[in-house]
Amino acid sequence: MIPVPRSRDSRADACPGVVATHDAADGALARVRLPGGVLTPAQAGLLAECADECGDGEIHLTSRGNLQLRGVRDASELAGRLAAAGLLPSATHERVRNVLASPLSGLAGGRCDVRALVPRLDAAICAAPGLAELPGRVLFALDDGRGDVAAERPDVGWQAVSPGASPGGTLGALLLAGQDCGLRVRCPDAVAALVRAASEFAVVRGTAWRVAELDDEARAAVREAVRPLAAGASQRPGGLARTEPPPPGPVRVADDAGDAGDAVVAAPAFGRLSAETVRRLGRRCATPLLVTPWRSLVVRGVPAAELAALGFAVDAADARARVSACVGAPACAKSRRDVRTETAAALPELGDAGAVPAHVSGCERRCGRPRGPHVDVLAEDDGYRIDGLLVGVDELAARLKGTRDTL
Repeated sequence: MIPVPRSRDSRADACPGVVATHDAADGALARVRLPGGVLTPAQAGLLAECADECGDGEIHLTSRGNLQLRGVRDASELAGRLAAAGLLPSATHERVRNVLASPLSGLAGGRCDVRALVPRLDAAICAAPGLAELPGRVLFALDDGRGDVAAERPDVGWQAVSPGASPGGTLGALLLAGQDCGLRVRCPDAVAALVRAASEFAVVRGTAWRVAELDDEARAAVREAVRPLAAGASQRPGGLARTEPPPPGPVRVADDAGDAGDAVVAAPAFGRLSAETVRRLGRRCATPLLVTPWRSLVVRGVPAAELAALGFAVDAADARARVSACVGAPACAKSRRDVRTETAAALPELGDAGAVPAHVSGCERRCGRPRGPHVDVLAEDDGYRIDGLLVGVDELAARLKGTRDTL
């Protein structure tokens, strides 16, 4: 039997994985962790097969750059296939392998390329026995300096702050609960620093799910655990860059980023992909796909027009790129309405109002809502409550248009 880690908290850790799936209204839900969002073409093909043969034929992007399969019929079969493809390197640590990395790092912008740190961090997390007990909500992040994944409030993170003549000379800020704690760590020590911080959190957390829930004394202990790796004196916290997620559309990659062609940020509606679409991408791409925490993909070597023909939004003004929704009914028993079907019907009417970010939720949990400012749309039995105002289903698009100038 594959061991499943248990939290010392009396509250059950409901975050799903592959070994420990979640029983949803539409069947078992399995979450596949992708540190740094990296998915090789071969793995994409394997996941497409798993979605067809073990699930409901679709693959869902999550707000942590991971993937989900729904309606899973045989979790053991799925786990075996994923392990063989390198997507389940540790059964005991699978749920804590939540690692974000700036998706465009090494391709365009940023102070340094953090991509090489991702597999090192993943391996170090899996090699630390104490981290297996951490809740599945814990989030790691490697930010190349632009502040995109740092804005996702990782429990422990590293954000480049000053470029050096080489990656080894780059200094980064240690982030705790998404905030600069004042310690500076050189790039080669970033992985050790994050694992040390997470390990101390495992010791002092008590029943806290996230670093943000720690009291001042416990958070100070996490910070001090990393001090031996700090470069120089502590700095005044704050002043770090924060940027918006990369919008859908073409991205001109740097000349030294290889010959795989330019990149495109492509967003599927509601982060939902058919197995056939993922299979085609796996066959078409020569380099890994990058899954972002904003439910989009960074794809290299495939023209934007071709991705648009596959159903992706490749323009920031496209409403599909700015309007998100939880899975809704009937997949979720807590949802009051089939929010995705009803929201999808409203999308064609939005036009350039799609530039206004909005999230539609089936219940008060508001699963999957974005971090930044957005229009809050909550399902009710007789319609939707949009920023407090109840409107009918047929008024959804018109009301979203009316919020365009209020944010």
